Amino acid sequence: MSTQKVWFITGASKGMGLEITKAVLNDGGNVIATTRNTELLLEQIIDHKDHLFPVELDITNEGDIENAISKGIEKFDRIDVVVNNAGYNLLGNIEELSDSEFRKTMNVNVFAMASIIRNVLPHLRRQNSGHIINTSSMMGYMGYAGNGSYNASKFAVIGLSEALAQEVAPFGIKVTILAPGTFRTNFMNEETLNVAQYKIDEYKLEKQVEQFTGFDGQQLGDPKKLAEVLLQITEMSNPPLHLPLGSDSYYAILEVRKKEREEMEQWKDLSLSTDFKQA
Repeated sequence: MSTQKVWFITGASKGMGLEITKAVLNDGGNVIATTRNTELLLEQIIDHKDHLFPVELDITNEGDIENAISKGIEKFDRIDVVVNNAGYNLLGNIEELSDSEFRKTMNVNVFAMASIIRNVLPHLRRQNSGHIINTSSMMGYMGYAGNGSYNASKFAVIGLSEALAQEVAPFGIKVTILAPGTFRTNFMNEETLNVAQYKIDEYKLEKQVEQFTGFDGQQLGDPKKLAEVLLQITEMSNPPLHLPLGSDSYYAILEVRKKEREEMEQWKDLSLSTDFKQA
């Protein structure tokens, strides 16, 4: 399937971002791999380094984003696939979260992604082609206690991406929203987990953290298989807009939609009662 496409990937030094980077390189593609730690990235990439362009990037810094995109295009002449993979998770109940903590979640997961899209789109429009892949989560379709800021950010990714897909379709640009379930990365590792500083005893945040980290190492999803799926969808003429990944995500989202429909039917009379009466 070697296509020599140029991929721009954020959060490329670990987890799903690293596996996607490796898969693209093994497939013969070129990668502009952005990360806060390029040394860590280079330690983990053994082959095809001539197709790899590592760029140090703080995705919350607009100037850094502009620089990374321009340097990448200078290196490879174009960008074909953008993978907004980098993310931030914070456990804490809404009352416990400080304004700065909540804003950090949104800054990394939403505003940084929007900034990357805003800066790369002029290049994709000139090419009249491209594929933007935005990483949401199964938690972008359903709320979980203690995960409100992450839920909010991933719901926002979906809404932004749905609008984006309509906006860029006339320019030959495709959009896909990934909704991974639990994948076996360090995402649920207690050493890397971010937890609200202020804790209210009644919410028992410690138990919520314990439940969350208890899944570490037991996740159903294989990041290597996720990377292979991305290679497949970037070759499709009509790729999916919504793509749950993992059986846990797929079935959980279906169940949420089923319950939403049942609730809407239950309260249908109230919903319809607010229209003006027709003459």
